[in-house]
Formats: sequence, structure tokens, C-alpha cells
Amino acid sequence: MWQYMTPGIPDEYFVRGNVPMTKEEIRVLSISKLRLKEDSVVWDIGAGTGSVSVEAALISKKGVVYSIEKEEEGVRLINENIKKFNVENVVVVGGLAPDALLDLPSPDRVFIGGTGDKMYQIFDIVTTKLKEDGVVVVNGITLDTAYSAHHYFKQRLFTVQTICVNVSVSKEAGNKTMMISQNPVYIITVKREG
Repeated sequence: MWQYMTPGIPDEYFVRGNVPMTKEEIRVLSISKLRLKEDSVVWDIGAGTGSVSVEAALISKKGVVYSIEKEEEGVRLINENIKKFNVENVVVVGGLAPDALLDLPSPDRVFIGGTGDKMYQIFDIVTTKLKEDGVVVVNGITLDTAYSAHHYFKQRLFTVQTICVNVSVSKEAGNKTMMISQNPVYIITVKREG
């Protein structure tokens, strides 16, 4: 289904429903910030449709991606997208984080696309279980999420970089082309110092 070595599967390739999905351009940047290796153990927390899980699994072919999602519809969509893209190294974990994370193996990389109202509890588990050279990428659409994530990890002596991404996508309007802007997204990249 996806024959390229780079991330960036078009959104319309995924089976979608009424759960959030990390859009293509944001997904490309977020996956790039994860610095995935061929054998990475990845947690995708708040996986939605599984778009990040699928792309991570295609890159980390010898690794395992744990796709954590609390919504039943999301779990169904993740399973459909796993089949559609023929990835066999994704383990779907239906449940609410942070409890759903407790029995998972320690990750090399963590993508956090959603935390609900359990942000700090999830961050606590992630920082406890993250491997020594691990990387965490948090996506947020509010200033509150960006500030909270940045502050939390900085206080725990992680190296933190936050970028704000504004994407506009072209759309035909009669015989003209206009640019339609999407919501800005904060991408917070976290690494252990030293």
C-alpha cells in the first residue's frame, strides 16, 4: 500500500471515522522528531485512527509499536488500518492511559497525541519507563498543553524543544486556488539531558 521509505501517507489513504487523526504534514514532522530506528519500541498514546502507529511500524520494521487508544471506535479503526497497510508489528492496546501503559515494555520512543485529563499521570509513567536514550514527542493544539508539557519535562532535566507548526493546504475554488489554513499544532520534542 505504501511503497516509499519516507513518512507522509496521505490522510485519505487511512480508514477514518469520528476519532482524531494526526494530519499528514504534522505526522511527517512528528515522526521525524521521534528519530525512529529500525528496531525501536514505540508507544503511540492516544492513537486515534492509528496513522502514527502505521507509519512508525513501517519505519521500525524490526521493532514493535504499541498503539494505545481508549475509544472502541478508535481501536476498530486502528485494526482496520493495520490490515490495510499490512503491518504486523503493531500491538493494539485498548484502554485508558496511564493504566494501559503499566504492563508495556519500556519504550525507546513515545508519541503522545492525546492525554485527556491525565496528562501529568501519563508523563509520570513515560518518564519512569522511557529508556535512557529515549525520545518523547507530544503534539498539542492548545497553549496550555504546550506550556504544561514543556514545563513538566524541563523541571525534570530533559532537553525540550517546542515548535509551532502552521499548515495551509491548497483547495480549488472555481478556476482559482486558495489556501485553507489548518489549526496550529505545537510539537514538543523531549530528550534526556546528557
